[in-house]
Amino acid sequence: MSLKITEHNNFFKLRGCLNREDIHVFQKQFRNIFDRIDKLTISIEDLEGIDRYGVNAIAKLHNESLNKHKSLSIIGLGCVDLYDHFKSSDAA
Repeated sequence: MSLKITEHNNFFKLRGCLNREDIHVFQKQFRNIFDRIDKLTISIEDLEGIDRYGVNAIAKLHNESLNKHKSLSIIGLGCVDLYDHFKSSDAA
């Protein structure tokens, strides 16, 4: 299933797969997002799959939020791969 992103009041919901084929959709949606808003919430509850390209895209968004002193929240019990990535980053 291709990636679909819906938005309402700085709350974004990802549905489908965040992978190499659809990474451009994610990047286009969140390009320079922190220049426009201070708080961003992304729900991954309906994310069916994610590959390393998707994990890296979310990690870059996370790093951008830190660099610009903005708030990024990722909610939902979506993909274990994403949680594993950030869990390993915290341990390092």
